[in-house]
Amino acid sequence: MSGGVQILTVAPEDDGLRLDKWFKKHYPGLSFGRLQKLLRTGQVRVEGKKAKEAALRLEAGQSVRVPPLEREKAPVKPAKKDASRLSAEDVAAIREWVLHQDDHVIILNKPAGLAVQGGSGTKKHIDGMLEALKGNRADKPRLVHRLDKDTSGVLVLARSQKAAQALTAAFRTKAVRKAYWAVVVGVPERTEGRIDLPLAKRPGKAGERMDIDEFSGKRAVSQFRVIDQAGQRAAWLELEPVTGRTHQLRVHMQAIGTPILGDGKYGGQGAFLPGGDLAKQLHLHARAIRFPHPGGGTLEVTAPLPDHMKTTWAYLGFDEAAAPAPFFEDLP
Repeated sequence: MSGGVQILTVAPEDDGLRLDKWFKKHYPGLSFGRLQKLLRTGQVRVEGKKAKEAALRLEAGQSVRVPPLEREKAPVKPAKKDASRLSAEDVAAIREWVLHQDDHVIILNKPAGLAVQGGSGTKKHIDGMLEALKGNRADKPRLVHRLDKDTSGVLVLARSQKAAQALTAAFRTKAVRKAYWAVVVGVPERTEGRIDLPLAKRPGKAGERMDIDEFSGKRAVSQFRVIDQAGQRAAWLELEPVTGRTHQLRVHMQAIGTPILGDGKYGGQGAFLPGGDLAKQLHLHARAIRFPHPGGGTLEVTAPLPDHMKTTWAYLGFDEAAAPAPFFEDLP
């Protein structure tokens, strides 16, 4: 049965998804040809504007106007033998990453180098491992936000649809505070500051990247403070993204002349320290998160550093125990 026109909100786990892939996910019975016709006739709108391209990338929080459609079920494909089964090692690993668990949420300490969701050429990812955290529930936990593949740290999961809705709404506001730790090459000119530089996505041979674009970019705001420094070679920073653009912290750190250590994508060779035997991995860690708990009150969780960053801390003489409490005050 067809429903009326719907205005749907792009969920955090669908951030960056192409419009055609989004429809395939939520309306699996809609053919690509039918979608193209809907686009040509202006029946699909994103943020109130006609969506003309199926390849349009969606962002979390955007509104999508969906014309009356039948939510037909996609044909059931026979499962590949053992394709969805997790190895004992994967089950043990994701359970080891759990920092907090209750009836509403699960919080993981995501390792660096593991994608949150699948994509082209990505066979192993967090989303594909969530069955191991289902317990005695009918459904597996749900993603409510994302971290870059190379970023480690706190990742929040919802254990029910109701919790997912509450958390998704919170992530669209300033109710959620996120504190990141990073090592940058060089030292910022100021000990703390606020970066307000708009970002836009750009295609490239090595995949999409974000660039500063004063004319057509979307506003992106980050805060930083220096916790410690190793001479003028490197600094340990706490970062907080006020907005949530893709690769925001990485681009902003590069923009002020102090790229995040190991971030060759944005910092090139300038993102690496000569000498020493430091990992070439990205040194960006989602250290802590604080948010309204779906069951009431506020929850704050902190994630310990990954091994490659612990090694760097020791090499540069940083003392993790000397760090101030996270979530410094907003700067004017």
